[in-house]
Amino acid sequence: MTDSTSRRPILVALPQAGARPPLPLSLLTRRGAVTALAAAAIAAPRLVHAQPAPRVRLLLDWAFQSPNAFALVARDKGFFREAGVDVSIERGSGSGRVPPQLAAGAADLGYADINPAIRFAIENPNAGILCVAVVLDRSPLCVITRADGPVATPKDLEGRTLAAPDFDAGRQLFPAFARAAGIDRARVAFTSVSPELREPMLVQRRAEGITGFVTTSAIALKGIGLGHAQQRVMMYADHGLDLFGAALLTTRAFADANPEALRRAIGALLRGVRAQLADPAEAMAILKRAEPLTDVALEAERHAMNVDRCLMTPNVRENGLSAVDPQRMSHGIAAVELAFGLGAGGLTAERFWTPDFLPPRAERDV
Repeated sequence: MTDSTSRRPILVALPQAGARPPLPLSLLTRRGAVTALAAAAIAAPRLVHAQPAPRVRLLLDWAFQSPNAFALVARDKGFFREAGVDVSIERGSGSGRVPPQLAAGAADLGYADINPAIRFAIENPNAGILCVAVVLDRSPLCVITRADGPVATPKDLEGRTLAAPDFDAGRQLFPAFARAAGIDRARVAFTSVSPELREPMLVQRRAEGITGFVTTSAIALKGIGLGHAQQRVMMYADHGLDLFGAALLTTRAFADANPEALRRAIGALLRGVRAQLADPAEAMAILKRAEPLTDVALEAERHAMNVDRCLMTPNVRENGLSAVDPQRMSHGIAAVELAFGLGAGGLTAERFWTPDFLPPRAERDV
């Protein structure tokens, strides 16, 4: 055979006997592409589309201080991340403002004194305020008088004048304390003062006693010259008014819609409580990083007082954190109803409190 233009012979390679005919170019192209893709799939890392961690907005009761530092500890030590939940922390402006903000949807989870929350739940039954964990097993409410003064027992308060802000929880719950301690409430007068003037009123002998949280007023009194030995502290819990203290709160709507996120957040927060108890110095360092103006020595003292008077009760030592007796919760609700003149029986312990989102007992032991 010859080429028609050059007349040069064309050599054609014939297949040898038994040899396979060459594959068409199109098939070679397809097979190569498949082989290349398979090799790339093996060599390349597998792409995982992870779901974002559920988010929970936590509102605290007050500025960052040692009693609420456990939330900062949980964040700093990665407890939220390990639990698979994204928790943002916002400082608060008073326990009484936490329940309304939860009801309005401004926060998902709150940390606040339980007694104003009970009052709000009674007065706003449709808000669905729900207590999901008790952190302080014992209320910090107290009356403080001068150790060198005439008031040595609750009964001695009759005929005396106490100073406190109108919104002070100790003042608001004083009628329930008076009933429990056998005080004639009508014979005790109150002078309304701003929070910053409460403790000076006692130091200057312009009042014979004050009401408030022991972790606030006792520390403040020491700071302006009236040391602990010069104070006589009458805890409400020591005189028949056995109330719970601060608790984690949410709404039924959030709990129903986000049960797993709520469960994870509460578990991480209680883990933060245990970590702060185990290493207070580390917790104070974390608090200092979050709030640079922190007086570490003062907050360490406040932490120790909070643990001794409010957190580490015989009940907690024996049964762990948030071991709530429903009957005790019912008595607390009744005390709030009495103090604020609210109708009895409108709120039950079962409607206000649930243990359904708590971690196992082993993760609540301290």
